[in-house]
Amino acid sequence: MDSTTVTNVLALLDPSEPAEIRVAALSRLNDLVDEFWFEVADQIAAIEVMYEDPTFEKRDLAALVASKVYYHLDEYRSAMQYALGAGGLLNIDDTTSEFVTTIITKCIDEYTRLRQEQERTTDVVMIDDRLVSVVEKVFQRCLKQRDFKLAIGIALDSRRLDTVEEAIKLSEGHMLNYCRKLALADQPLTDNWVHPTRTSAASQTSRATHSSSHTLSIIDTTSTRILLPRPFRSDLFRLLVKLYNEQPQPDYPALCQCLIHLGDTQAVAALLLKLLDQPDKNSVLLAYQIAFDICESSPQSVLNTLKELLCVKEVPTVETPKPAEATATQTTTAPTPAQTTPTLPKTNLEKLLSIISGEISINLYLDFLYRHNNTDLLILSNIKNSLDKSSVLHSATVFANALMNSGTTSDTFLRDNLEWLSKATNWAKFSATAGLGVIHKGHLKEARKLLSPYLPQTAGGPDQGSPYSEGGALYALGLIHANHGASILEYLLGALKGAANKEIVLHGCCLGLGLAAMASENEGVYDELRTILYMMVDSAVSGEAAGLAMGLVMLGSGSAKAISEMIAYAHDTQHERIIRGLAIGMALVVFGRQEEADTLIEQLLLDKDAILRYGGMYAIALAYCGTGSARAIKRLLHEAVSDVSDDVRRAAVTGLGFVLCRQPQQCPHVVSLLTDSYNPHVRYGATLALGIACAGSALSEAVDLLEPMTKDPVDFVRQGAMISLALVLMQTSKQLEPRVETICKLYDSKVTEKGEELLSKMGAILSTGIINAGGRNTTVSLLSPTGPVNFIAAVGLAIFCQHWYWFPYVHFLSLSLMPTTIIGLDADLNIVPSFKYKSDVPPPMFAYPAKVKPPEKVQHTKGTTSTLSYNRNKPQAKKAQPADKKDDKATAMEVDDTKSTGKPAPATQTNSTPNVAPTSTPTPTPAPASTAAAAPQSATSKEAADPTKPKEVEPEKAVPPPPFEILENASRVTQLQRKYIVFSQNAEYTPVKNENAYGIVILQKSTTAASTTAPEAATTPADVPAPGAPLSMFPPENPPTSTQPPTPFEWNE
Repeated sequence: MDSTTVTNVLALLDPSEPAEIRVAALSRLNDLVDEFWFEVADQIAAIEVMYEDPTFEKRDLAALVASKVYYHLDEYRSAMQYALGAGGLLNIDDTTSEFVTTIITKCIDEYTRLRQEQERTTDVVMIDDRLVSVVEKVFQRCLKQRDFKLAIGIALDSRRLDTVEEAIKLSEGHMLNYCRKLALADQPLTDNWVHPTRTSAASQTSRATHSSSHTLSIIDTTSTRILLPRPFRSDLFRLLVKLYNEQPQPDYPALCQCLIHLGDTQAVAALLLKLLDQPDKNSVLLAYQIAFDICESSPQSVLNTLKELLCVKEVPTVETPKPAEATATQTTTAPTPAQTTPTLPKTNLEKLLSIISGEISINLYLDFLYRHNNTDLLILSNIKNSLDKSSVLHSATVFANALMNSGTTSDTFLRDNLEWLSKATNWAKFSATAGLGVIHKGHLKEARKLLSPYLPQTAGGPDQGSPYSEGGALYALGLIHANHGASILEYLLGALKGAANKEIVLHGCCLGLGLAAMASENEGVYDELRTILYMMVDSAVSGEAAGLAMGLVMLGSGSAKAISEMIAYAHDTQHERIIRGLAIGMALVVFGRQEEADTLIEQLLLDKDAILRYGGMYAIALAYCGTGSARAIKRLLHEAVSDVSDDVRRAAVTGLGFVLCRQPQQCPHVVSLLTDSYNPHVRYGATLALGIACAGSALSEAVDLLEPMTKDPVDFVRQGAMISLALVLMQTSKQLEPRVETICKLYDSKVTEKGEELLSKMGAILSTGIINAGGRNTTVSLLSPTGPVNFIAAVGLAIFCQHWYWFPYVHFLSLSLMPTTIIGLDADLNIVPSFKYKSDVPPPMFAYPAKVKPPEKVQHTKGTTSTLSYNRNKPQAKKAQPADKKDDKATAMEVDDTKSTGKPAPATQTNSTPNVAPTSTPTPTPAPASTAAAAPQSATSKEAADPTKPKEVEPEKAVPPPPFEILENASRVTQLQRKYIVFSQNAEYTPVKNENAYGIVILQKSTTAASTTAPEAATTPADVPAPGAPLSMFPPENPPTSTQPPTPFEWNE
């Protein structure tokens, strides 16, 4: 038979041929179809007729041949349908065949699509049994080969919890944490992510017209995580809870995390009480660690419910109970003003409650930021001295100071520049006062004392304050008590009712109330804010803040009632500021709700008002924050290139940063072509998206995109690029990213450059504050140490982006600042001084940046003088002349040798020997050619013979840094440094939980390791000194008219 064609074989497929001949022809074609498929394709109809003939004996063989032909024709759906008809002839175990692999992939995709359609609709969706059989064979093959990750990934995508459970049980529980991270969208399906190839600048420019289509084509390669619907994810968490409980030694921190996501606080409380009741001391320590993790990542509504459930339980304590009188005295005694930490609780339950309330963690972080404050005040001084009279730059400097000292309680710069600070007027005064809340963030016990000069006076008292400073002080109270405001709510509600028609005070009070009651779902607070919104009909100032605060109170609740009320009022009012506040408020209500927010999102995006569509962009960003949802990314990109409003386009591109915050390395590839857009608003949004997604990552791809944009022709694009660079390079040393020094110098040059636009200068000043935020001990992170999205940080960044419209929103960035440290505590919640950990990298890699050196004072010394020949003959006369009677002409003729020769004068010619005239030396003549070679040797001998010439000091050899560093307890540990931290297993103290040991870590004392050092006394969690006299930045606007009596004195003649 001719090996170059199969025409003769195809002739045997004629229906007139016997069945045996046609079967033999099909068998031969099955072997040759991969090589001669283009010839077989001409007879595909005859093969299909044989498959459809119920009397034909080898229908499965005809189906297999037809499937292979359609596979080579790239008609994969038809190929899959005929492959299913092949039955057992399709060998799914043949992994070397590309045809088999492709067919299996298409079968899994079709099965997944149908299963997800069954989940979404109530209609009956039929699935072919043959398709189910293929998928089941794939599952069995994966489980047999112990490829559990592949089996679990397919099972989750096809909503098969039974297969997930089978895979976890066969893995003996090793896949439990993998499944939990998949459910949290914290685990990629594969570690080998596919990146689109970076193209040259020229090719990017040529393809700029179709940037959107190119970006959409790579979305499927960037979305590598399974996005599970909330109902199915809840079912998965319930399954994980069941499997965790069945383990011989349950992973209690992971179990509690699943229960928290289910909203089952009652089960969490029962588990914590069970751990406290265990005789094993390590179980109690584990309960403390779980409580710290819950406090770090849970909203106020969960924490308040958990405290209520724990308070009604009676738990036996390990320690000896005290008499009732002593206990009552202990709990009712008020701390002295010098104390910033209350007396530590005695019982295990009291300790647990103090942890869940946030009291312990807040004081620990406050103490850390105070002790390790590395703020360089000279940077702020240089900025202040280089400013002109612009009020915008004045406010920007105040913002930068607040961010640089966030949480450190250091107001040194303000106290040293009270006269300069007092120039702030109106809303600048509002922002400056609110900045105290950023500086003293977390200083709960002393908040009202610190802000007492600015807070509204009590009823009936003298009204001496400015409404701007009063409103700013109330805003500052909210910033101090953000997400922990139970103790200040009553005061803020009273201030809200007492503000009457003062819209400026109401503005600050609404913001403070929203921050203090953030995510508490407090209906009483919500009703008060709604009343302000309805009553102050003509006040856009107070209405905007009330709308935003309503969203903060109902953060993440998805309340249908709140959404309906807010969107109805947004359609009724004509004030753009109120509409914008309500639009952002509605986006906050659906935070993290994913597909449950789709109804609101569609309603906002179809609205004719551009401001509501703007809010719809933030609704997508916050509802799908950290999910990497391909559907959300496509929707944002579509609006970014199709909406007629520049504001909506800017918000759409900015939202990409929130969606991709778990995958920072993917964000540059998604927005790379958008940075070259003709629209400056799209370019600005691209800069913010990079800054938000890549915050604190020092990602070189992000820096590559942002650095050229600092030279953009549009001022606000340059501003966005500088702010985003600061976010990306927070806590980055020059060893990690050498360009960080150049970028910091760029900020300085932008501030001092005379021709630079105002917005660009403002961006440089804010960027300086961001990159040095929190005394250089904090970073911006949208993810909590345990894995879930840090909702407080996401809210802070989302509202910080609104500073485009309203500068005071800059202070919201302080919510996103997370202290970077590891603090080890013992069973009494005290810091253990002997606990140390190893940073397995050279110390300069994560060291503090060098502080700015003050300018050196140049001492102008009198140079060496030459005596004229006229005076050389009269030395005694010049010596006898008094110093104050010198001849002015002689003084004027003194010549500095350094100016004439460009070199320093010899050491022998000094003013200390004025009577010795310098010897004149003849002009040197060129050396002969024959002596040129000997010149260096003679010069060397002359240098050795001349004792007056200074010897050259050889440079010291650079000593290489040590390969690692041992860090003390409560040291600075940056986000990028976490993976290099090593805890010694033979140390006296070790973490009770090794996974994600970051932030506050509970330590267990080892019973085997012997301590090599003398025992040290544990320190209290916080030792921040009490504040001194409250800072008074502004003089009272209405000073009292009554004069004070003079100070008593005595008259002595």
